[in-house]
Amino acid sequence: MRKPIIVGNWKMNKRSQDAMEFVKEVDSKLHDGADFGIAPAFTALWAAQNEAENLIVAAQNVHFEESGAFTGEVSIDMIKELGVKWVILGHSERRQYFNETDETVNKKVKACLANDITPIVCVGETLEEFEAGQTEAVVRRQTRDCLADLEGDVKHVVVAYEPVWAIGTGKSATTEIAQNTCALIRDELKNVLGEEAAQAIRIQYGGSVKPNNIAEYLSQPDVDGALVGGASLKVDSFLELVNAVK
Repeated sequence: MRKPIIVGNWKMNKRSQDAMEFVKEVDSKLHDGADFGIAPAFTALWAAQNEAENLIVAAQNVHFEESGAFTGEVSIDMIKELGVKWVILGHSERRQYFNETDETVNKKVKACLANDITPIVCVGETLEEFEAGQTEAVVRRQTRDCLADLEGDVKHVVVAYEPVWAIGTGKSATTEIAQNTCALIRDELKNVLGEEAAQAIRIQYGGSVKPNNIAEYLSQPDVDGALVGGASLKVDSFLELVNAVK
C-alpha cells in the first residue's frame, strides 16, 4: 500500500515570515494518513524548514552541478545545508519559461539520488498535445527520458503527472483521465526501472486540485497523491486538503 503524498507548490509566492507563520499554523494539525509538504521559494526555505516538524519542505528546483559559474542557480549542497531533502524537478513552468528539458531533468534526478535528495519529477502534456491525442506518447517519453539510467534507491522517487492545460486554468482532468495517465506512467516506470520500483513509486496528480476534488482523485488506484498549486497557499484551504485525505 503506497502512502499518499500531498505537496503544495507555492511557486513565486510568500516571503520568509509568511512561510514561518504558515508552518506554525499547519504543522501540528497534520495526520499520519499521508505525507504532507510544501515547496516555498528559495528565500523562504530556511524559515519553513526551521519551523517544520511534520511537514516535508521541498525546493522548487536545483542545479545538477556541485558549483560553478551558474548565476542565479542553487546547488544541492546549498539546500542540504538548510536541512531540505526534497525538490521538485521539471515543472511545466520551468520547461516553458526556463528551457528545462528531459535531459537536464535527468541530470538533476541523478544528482539528487547521489546526494540523498528525494526528487518529485513532473511530466505532462500541453493542451495542443492533449487535443491531438498525444498524451500517452508525450508522457511515456518524458517518464522514460527523465528517469533513464538511474542508480541508487529509485523507489523513493515521486512522479507528478501535471497536464499543462490544467495548471492554473481552473480546468482539471477527469478522474478517468488522471487514473489512465498515472497508470500508463506506472507501466512506463516498469519498463524503465522494473516492476518492483514501479509498484513502489508514488505518482501524484497535479492540476487545479482543490479540497472538493482531492478525495476523488485519491480514490483512483494509481493516483497516490497530489501536487497542489493555489489551494496550498492559504492555511484554511491547505488544512481542508489535509482533512479531505483522512
